[in-house]
Amino acid sequence: MSVRSVLAATFLAALVALPAAPAQAANPYERGPAPTTASIEATSGPFATATTTVARTSSFGGGTIYYPTSTSAGTFGAVAIAPGYTNTQSAVSWLGPRIASQGFVVIVIDTLSVYDFPDSRGTQLLAALDYLTGTSSVRTRIDATRLGVMGYSMGGGGTLAASKTRSSLQAAVPLAPWHSTKTWSTDQVPTLIIGGESDTVAPVSSHAEAFYTSLPSTLDKAYMELNNATHSAPTSPNVTIAKYSISWLKRFIDNDTRYEQFLCPAPTGSAIQEYRDTCPHS
Repeated sequence: MSVRSVLAATFLAALVALPAAPAQAANPYERGPAPTTASIEATSGPFATATTTVARTSSFGGGTIYYPTSTSAGTFGAVAIAPGYTNTQSAVSWLGPRIASQGFVVIVIDTLSVYDFPDSRGTQLLAALDYLTGTSSVRTRIDATRLGVMGYSMGGGGTLAASKTRSSLQAAVPLAPWHSTKTWSTDQVPTLIIGGESDTVAPVSSHAEAFYTSLPSTLDKAYMELNNATHSAPTSPNVTIAKYSISWLKRFIDNDTRYEQFLCPAPTGSAIQEYRDTCPHS
């Protein structure tokens, strides 16, 4: 055998002897099959859900819990959702089963008073999360380290307030948010703000857009302005709101990068007037 053949055989043997590259660890928080546009635009996701009601407490006004019935996938992240000024939970109740069916435990709350202002609503959102993970009948289904908040109007302002108070939250989605505070420079929670182009109650220029601009530039954040949408857009089933809210919650509560495709690059379409973000998130 020639010297060249010997060297080649030795090299090949060395390659075979090399240890295989370790497989990349799977994300333990992924819940459900790989998403498609159709799956996140659908009125219900892959998980069958059930509900249970929560009585009024001293810390929030009660509400309804929506949760996946199966426990075979493990524990789930949880989301608390607050309605707006003068509203009850019914104003945003459509979000409960829609989000829960994608693999979350969701509580849509009533507030102690329909006239509560945003900071109070934020405190109540956190109280609802503490109830979910502490003493609720579904607490064993929840991973208490993976929590998020959502809210509409003053509930959206409360979402920002809750995020500022509890930086350990994984995601926040304020919808048509209203708050007298305009600067949120200390907020550390990944935040998707959704506003309406034709909102005259919480005009985006002084609310949603201003809030987004004030969030730290280093934060994972996005601002979506719905084309021709009024202040009441989040109070009835809305495919665009659901699609991107679910994607945001999946991406940051479940750390599920399979949903990154719907957020980066910036989404476009006839329903979206404007979209800003700090892509890439991954």
